[in-house]
Amino acid sequence: MFRVAISRISSATTRALTSNLPNSTKPQVYAVAGASQNLLPRRWIGAEIETEPDEVFDARWEAFFKNDNLDRNTYRRGLDELFGYDLVPEPKILNAAFRAARRLNDVAIPVRILEVVKDKAGSNKEIYPYILEQTRDVRDELGISTPEELGIDTA
Repeated sequence: MFRVAISRISSATTRALTSNLPNSTKPQVYAVAGASQNLLPRRWIGAEIETEPDEVFDARWEAFFKNDNLDRNTYRRGLDELFGYDLVPEPKILNAAFRAARRLNDVAIPVRILEVVKDKAGSNKEIYPYILEQTRDVRDELGISTPEELGIDTA
């Protein structure tokens, strides 16, 4: 009985969260192996997993963050879903996320985004410097500091 109640609450919460997204920015749902299942619908065990081409994925998330009607809660929910995937987002997605944070007047989130990117890069020492290099122009334009510049990169 408890399991049924939790299932109903979970599906009602998912419907409520996804119904607030505008139709033009509502991400299409694709199940990716190892992806976060926060806003993804349930699938039957053994069902085929539909994958999405990288270009479509990048364009979808870039459009999500470029939406002028994006509010703070939807922005944070989108970041949570994006970082739930087993990947490091492309620099163009991060640039769009930085600009959206500026539109929302949120100063701390871009620094946290860079911390997550560094964490997701893991032991691969080439990814984080590449991301910093590719996002340098937007970071300089918006005045976004890196965790290293702020001295919060050591834990």
